[in-house]
Amino acid sequence: MDMTEVPAFVDIFSLVNLLLQFLDSFAFLVLAAVGLVVIFGMMGIINLAHGEFILVGAYSTTLAAVAGAPFVVAVVIGTLTTAVFGILLERSILKRFYDRPLDSMVATWAISLMMIQGTRIYFGNSITQASTPFGSINYGPYSYSAYRVALAGVSVAVLIGIYLVFTRTEFGLKARATIQDADTARAMGVNTERIYILTFGFGSALAGLTGALYAPTLSMSPEVGQNFLVEAFVAVVVGGSSVVMGTSLAGILLGAINAFFSNVYSTFWGRIALLAAAILAIRLMPYGITGVIENIRDRRRAGMSLRESLKIPAVTVLLGGGSND
Repeated sequence: MDMTEVPAFVDIFSLVNLLLQFLDSFAFLVLAAVGLVVIFGMMGIINLAHGEFILVGAYSTTLAAVAGAPFVVAVVIGTLTTAVFGILLERSILKRFYDRPLDSMVATWAISLMMIQGTRIYFGNSITQASTPFGSINYGPYSYSAYRVALAGVSVAVLIGIYLVFTRTEFGLKARATIQDADTARAMGVNTERIYILTFGFGSALAGLTGALYAPTLSMSPEVGQNFLVEAFVAVVVGGSSVVMGTSLAGILLGAINAFFSNVYSTFWGRIALLAAAILAIRLMPYGITGVIENIRDRRRAGMSLRESLKIPAVTVLLGGGSND
């Protein structure tokens, strides 16, 4: 074989490796963020204990799997356990902090610290890890976990499921009405207290599902949830308040950034690139990708063509002018 052909093969394998890293990063960002954006975007609570909700799902799933439950059953157990935990926490403490983001930050930060230390006291510094399903994908000089790649499909299914829940069900209709105007929804007969409970439980269940799905890939320690917190907040900042559109677009953009820098440089630089993207998003898109899209949509409704909408000075669009003002 002509040795000049080797770089071409190596490039193909490198591109495949980059693609798989992108899918992995996309899944991680989306699944880490969806529970957080439901609770923050719909209830106004900045949940700094989001990582510990993921911890509950991961530990519950791992303990069930190690005890002999099939992995799918263990995932369901972890998800439901976190949903129940979230509802109990909302009823006992967090219901006092709706639309009080700074107070909710302090309260959930304190809850986070207590959960980490409580887990360490009760379970120790680690527990036995569940085995990872599916094995590896081998291509050229590389190999990648087939399970982590499969999670990209799961993340898309989760986004579709969330969309259907909030647009095609009675609960979704009532939830959106309650979030937009709780007093009017209450006057029309909606039990807003129940909606708050169910919405927080749904967001908690999504966090628990994330921990459950990633449990086989992580070393089980009390700080396991902290692995997700930075990426979750970065995805929310970049994506904006839209659970489906904002999170999915942020996952695509940030997944590409993280995969590129991690592949070319290192995982450390991939994480730095994510933080840099968040800083730029805060500066240029204070309402995230969702805000930019809504601004363009509002201008089109006002009679502008798409070309005219895109001709609006970039600074005006990026700074969130329009319906969000």
